[in-house]
Amino acid sequence: MSTISIIGTGNMARTIGARAIAGGNTVEVMGRDQAKAADLAKVLGDGATTGGWGTAPAGDIVIVALLYDGVVPAVTRYGDALAGKVIVDISNPFNPTFDGLVHQEETSIAQEVATVAPAGAAVVKAFNTVFRHVLEKGRPDVFLAGDDARAKARVAAFVESLGLRPLDVGGLGMAHWLEGAGVVTVGLAGHGVGNLDFALGVTELPA
Repeated sequence: MSTISIIGTGNMARTIGARAIAGGNTVEVMGRDQAKAADLAKVLGDGATTGGWGTAPAGDIVIVALLYDGVVPAVTRYGDALAGKVIVDISNPFNPTFDGLVHQEETSIAQEVATVAPAGAAVVKAFNTVFRHVLEKGRPDVFLAGDDARAKARVAAFVESLGLRPLDVGGLGMAHWLEGAGVVTVGLAGHGVGNLDFALGVTELPA
């Protein structure tokens, strides 16, 4: 099992934390508001702990569960405290109308995190194509992108501990397209599917 630190105290932090605990992982919660972090750790139970904002995370895998515009500043704030860690970005940088990305070029929040992360840290994009309540109650596929094969393997093992299937889509440059897939899920929710009770996935045909 994995040791996980979650930076953030919102709905995705709660959901990932709950599934992590249920999967036998060790969980630490970190947030700007220490009281909220403590409350979430108490709700998660089973030995979940809290860590101080900006201090060295206890987890080998650090999940940054923040809105997209807070991810890079948070990683910058933690700085060398993240050295040697696997940093997982789950954010979706949607534009105000939720039909595109805020990027003006072919980049991603995960790639921007990699530019400010300390030496020895590895960045993986994951979980951004799954709606929170589907992650809470369903068994969706979880797409991963990253340049470090060992880091992706560690995140994949964590995803499997949640009872989910990890699917590697390639290097960190693919994080841009995963963020685009996040836009596709919103479009489907508003049009082709008409609700939020689904997830993107892969169906393998028999040989």
